[in-house]
Amino acid sequence: MRTRMKVAIGAGAAVVAVGVVAGIYGPGLYADRASEAADDEPTLGTSMAPLADTEAAEGTWTVGDGSFAGYRVEEVLQGADVTVTGRTEEVTGSVTVTDGTITAAGIEVDIASVATDETRRDQYFRDQAMEADTYPTAIFELTDPAELRSGATAVELTGDLTIHGVTQPATVEAEVAGDASGGGPVQVIGSVPITFTDFGVEAPDLGFVSVEDEGSIEFSLQLRSGA
Repeated sequence: MRTRMKVAIGAGAAVVAVGVVAGIYGPGLYADRASEAADDEPTLGTSMAPLADTEAAEGTWTVGDGSFAGYRVEEVLQGADVTVTGRTEEVTGSVTVTDGTITAAGIEVDIASVATDETRRDQYFRDQAMEADTYPTAIFELTDPAELRSGATAVELTGDLTIHGVTQPATVEAEVAGDASGGGPVQVIGSVPITFTDFGVEAPDLGFVSVEDEGSIEFSLQLRSGA
């Protein structure tokens, strides 16, 4: 699933600006505010049931409204653990299913639109860390077919992930559910761990605040049938 996940991998970069923000609010207050602002991990909607018949999912599915992608990263601010998340709904792409198997997928997310609770962090993320003017998209492209199983939600997606102009192999642990026979929506959620330096992004360390070298990309896609 060559999902150009423009969003996610900016995690480490986005947090670099935290030093400026923490200096304004103070470490203790900033840590509390950041943790409270962090988004929950993606989950399947309560109305989403496992696919009863994978053959009903035959065809091309397009990413629609209600989809999002983003990143999750942990930072340490003067000994306090802080979770930071960034999100965007600027996600496009499609997924193709043939004989109950995902045979192709391509998703794009607009890097410049990824946002957190702090505009200073977001500006650093866009302009310096991710260099969005030069690398406007992040991409995950499916390289191996992924079989869907009737009555089950789990599916493993193997592909190439491109961030900041660097492509690395990636495995996404995903879940799929919804009403394929009715044309959708079908929801796909998942995450993939990343190491920032693998994509040419350095995790910041400003002394009083540091970012873990690893984070994760998260997404929730709302798919609808249509060529």
